[in-house]
Amino acid sequence: MKVVILAGGFGTRLSELTESIPKPMVQIGPKPILWHIMETYANYGHKNFYVALGYKAEFVKEYFLNFYALNSDFTINLSSGEVVSQKEKSLDWKVTLVNTGLNTMTGGRVKKLKEYVGNEPFLLTYGDGLANVDISKLIDFHKSHGKLVTLSAVRPNARFGRIEMHKNQVTSFAEKSQTSEGWINGGYFVMEPEVFDLIEGDDSPLEGKLFEDLSKNGNLMAFKHEGFWQCMDTKRDYEFLQSLWDSGRVPPWLYK
Repeated sequence: MKVVILAGGFGTRLSELTESIPKPMVQIGPKPILWHIMETYANYGHKNFYVALGYKAEFVKEYFLNFYALNSDFTINLSSGEVVSQKEKSLDWKVTLVNTGLNTMTGGRVKKLKEYVGNEPFLLTYGDGLANVDISKLIDFHKSHGKLVTLSAVRPNARFGRIEMHKNQVTSFAEKSQTSEGWINGGYFVMEPEVFDLIEGDDSPLEGKLFEDLSKNGNLMAFKHEGFWQCMDTKRDYEFLQSLWDSGRVPPWLYK
């Protein structure tokens, strides 16, 4: 399946890092978070990517235009300009970068990719969240119910510990956990092509009228993901993801 990644937002809640680069280009370890997201899909055999760009689109384009120079050793002959790559590791990914407008909303960005995706189901996610969603099981679940959209439902980390009380007596105390909060939209979707025609235009967010209408008519299903999931909305989120990388273990979003 083709993979659509929404990578055009302003990233205002992470302004400490996004004043100079778009949020999908913020690095976790040696690579941008966008690359980590793409690697997740590639691990399940989905390597045909369509990236919807907006804010500071040129940084994403420059990264992929110079991908092999940035990620390989090379020798350059300054007298002739000849460049010879050393230890080049090639990837069999295909990446299409589409400028979908500076102020376009998430739904509008999806709609602008209709001509690229065509009349077939597709995968979709945001360019600022990491998870070890089993993409194959997500697709199988989507095919099993025959509805228009499947979203991945996740349980976010609780921001605070949780207590239960009877009158003024604490009856239960729990530290932060990933299961004490309700289910939320985790951002890993499978969509049928009919969705393109349900999006009104550039000003339409996925998370507004579209999803509300789909849920009302029974066309929005949830695939429950109990594993790792973490967004990168704030500097605190970024520091947490970076700490996981710095731990020296295989990052949890790369587990299959």
